[in-house]
Amino acid sequence: MAEAKVKGQVQTPFGRLTFGIMLGYGCMMLALMTPATLLLTFKMIEIDPNGYTSSYGLVAGIGAFFALIGNPLGGAISDRTNLSFGRRRTWILVGPLFGCAALLMIGMTSSLGIIIIGWAIAQLFFNFGMAAYTALIPDQVKQEKQGTVSGLLGLVLPVAIAIGMVMMTFMTDASSATKWILLAVIGVVGPVLSLFLIQEGKVEIVHKEQEKIPFGEKLSKVYPSPRRFPAFTWAVVSKFLLMMGYCSSLYFTVMLVNRMGYTEAQATASVATVNIISMVAMAVTSIFGGMLSDKFRKQKPFLYLSALIMILATLVFAFVPNYLAYVIASAVLGLGYGCFSAVDMALVARILPRKEDSAKDFGIMNVANALPQSIVPAIAPFLLGAGTMIGIGDWTFFYIALAIFMVIGMISIKPLPEVGEPVETEGNANTSLDLKAANVQNV
Repeated sequence: MAEAKVKGQVQTPFGRLTFGIMLGYGCMMLALMTPATLLLTFKMIEIDPNGYTSSYGLVAGIGAFFALIGNPLGGAISDRTNLSFGRRRTWILVGPLFGCAALLMIGMTSSLGIIIIGWAIAQLFFNFGMAAYTALIPDQVKQEKQGTVSGLLGLVLPVAIAIGMVMMTFMTDASSATKWILLAVIGVVGPVLSLFLIQEGKVEIVHKEQEKIPFGEKLSKVYPSPRRFPAFTWAVVSKFLLMMGYCSSLYFTVMLVNRMGYTEAQATASVATVNIISMVAMAVTSIFGGMLSDKFRKQKPFLYLSALIMILATLVFAFVPNYLAYVIASAVLGLGYGCFSAVDMALVARILPRKEDSAKDFGIMNVANALPQSIVPAIAPFLLGAGTMIGIGDWTFFYIALAIFMVIGMISIKPLPEVGEPVETEGNANTSLDLKAANVQNV
């Protein structure tokens, strides 16, 4: 396949870049995840009080499809949007603008159809912005600092969720429309402010001439060939499966209402408390997990330990239906997820197949991160029904099933290359094939 090099990449000062990414990404995720974890549930209860578990699953499931295509599509478009304004900065602006417009549409309607359309648009365009932000790491951060930046970025999501929960706790008397409007404003203002911090411009992508490119290699431009870049596919699989288990936390509000009988006010306060505690736990392991993995030049041991911790926490939710147990399990889950998200992002930045397609490939990885956030609510009614049918108990089976996903995800970490081990990338994949051919000829 034709090789390509990126020339003329502007380098934003490290501290300024890191703060800019965290500010914009954090505000964007606050605007997206507060509805995903709280407001969308109450919106469904408001318009469909008798069937909200199913209607919420329908909305989330359709949103899952647009999250699936939004991140890699947005990344691919970002890679090819070579404007003087910046290929990442362009979509940092456009993505949240359209995403927040969709949030306003949801907040102002009582129609299930419009909510479905609005949530699909929000998922699509927020993922465009997400792809642009995460691509800045391989674009502008040196490899020896990528673990640290990834750790800080991994901290942003739980902080954003916790801040959103606290805001909603103080706004229990505010109208639903007011809450959606506020989130939309925050989701635009943060990314716009980050544009004043992040430097970028046109880059030159120099392609090596090649007469004919086979169809299979053209197809691998969409998704990197699993045969030539196996590490990338294993990273996608392991992240997706572990996130399936972690995203049980996104169904926490529904669980409190349905399993524990909480009112909207009780559920809001309880979710806020749990998220703050989880955020603190996540902060510790996210920052130090990334730094320690950089220091020891090891990543897989941190990923294994994180996965095990997350599995144990999920099983507590399954077998101990008690609010105090939920608080403790959420803290433990936060410890595991914080370390995993930081180290995994650094690993992904290290194994990306092609520099010129970094946003698109990072976008594919982000699908593995974002898609479970919609799939878990979508399949929850089926898992709950299956648990009742086989006599285990609806919520017990729900958490056991998600813990099984995590166990398989933990096993999928094994084929990933450790720091210092060779990684099949665009450059050395061809070299490796040439060396194998030479060895055959010598024999």
